[in-house]
Amino acid sequence: MSRNITAPHRAPQAPPEVREPAHVPVAHVVRGGIVEGVHHGSVVVLAADGSVAFQAGDIEAAFYPRSALKPFQAVGLLRAGLPPLDDEALALVAASHSGEERHLATARRILATSGLTEERLRNVPDLPYGAAEREAWLRRGLGPSRLAQNCSGKHAAMLLTALAGGRRLDDYLDLAHPVQSEIAATVADLTGQGIARVTVDGCGAPLFAVSLHGLTRAAARLATAAPDTDEGRVAHAMRNHPEMVSGAGRDTARLVRALPGLLAKDGFEGVQIAALPDGRAVGVKIADGADRARMPVTAAALAHCGVDPDVLAAFAATPVIGGGAPVGELRAAGALAAPDPRT
Repeated sequence: MSRNITAPHRAPQAPPEVREPAHVPVAHVVRGGIVEGVHHGSVVVLAADGSVAFQAGDIEAAFYPRSALKPFQAVGLLRAGLPPLDDEALALVAASHSGEERHLATARRILATSGLTEERLRNVPDLPYGAAEREAWLRRGLGPSRLAQNCSGKHAAMLLTALAGGRRLDDYLDLAHPVQSEIAATVADLTGQGIARVTVDGCGAPLFAVSLHGLTRAAARLATAAPDTDEGRVAHAMRNHPEMVSGAGRDTARLVRALPGLLAKDGFEGVQIAALPDGRAVGVKIADGADRARMPVTAAALAHCGVDPDVLAAFAATPVIGGGAPVGELRAAGALAAPDPRT
């Protein structure tokens, strides 16, 4: 079920239009010199002054950012009174973690700061998101767990914020709960637009529909925020602990390590945001939700930001395998695949 919402005590622009997005081809899967598959999507690149430097597809239609919304939910929790956390813990609040032991231990630590336990969480029980972590979990004979679910850091922080403010705990996921109201207001504030629709994310938390343009604008605001602001605190934690935001070896963590100062977050259904410290930022949505196209398209968008192609080379293409050997690749296509300026 979804419904419209007007975020309280803010004056954002009108919500984006709810319509079928006019996506365009953004990636090709090439096997043996023939285009075997095409991924459609939308991409926006913002210049340092906030203007649109490049766009493809439909960047203004309402869509659900999924877990790419978590950095802004984390800011909303700070605005709602989340007690002070160290940088590792704050990074986990904005995370879609792999379920590594350090992720679980940090989620427990967030809860324990106020005497809470895993039993108070209301996210959906799940196996660890990381493949290796999931296999190890199952070998131990363990089943789905709220702590192991990739959003447990965010949910632990929602509980902690509710408790700190003397608010209800059992219904902290209700849209009318003061914690969720502040998060909604923060999303509207940072994106600069009203929220088009609200539904429920996979973990059970409210999920807000904005535009790809608005989401990317919010990423730029975090990336350029002063260190002593709520936005700046979240950005600092995510930049310095990218493996807490995702996991060891995950592509978004590797991208942040390759580009010091980058703020980046991925989301289910082919969503990615990335923002540089000077405000240049990119937003990506893959129409069919294919994760395999997300990073090559993001790398191409960052190239449009002026990022060194040599730094992006490891992210710009994914091999297509035939008979155990590369026979092609998946890479950005169309106007997004601009010629290398060095050639």
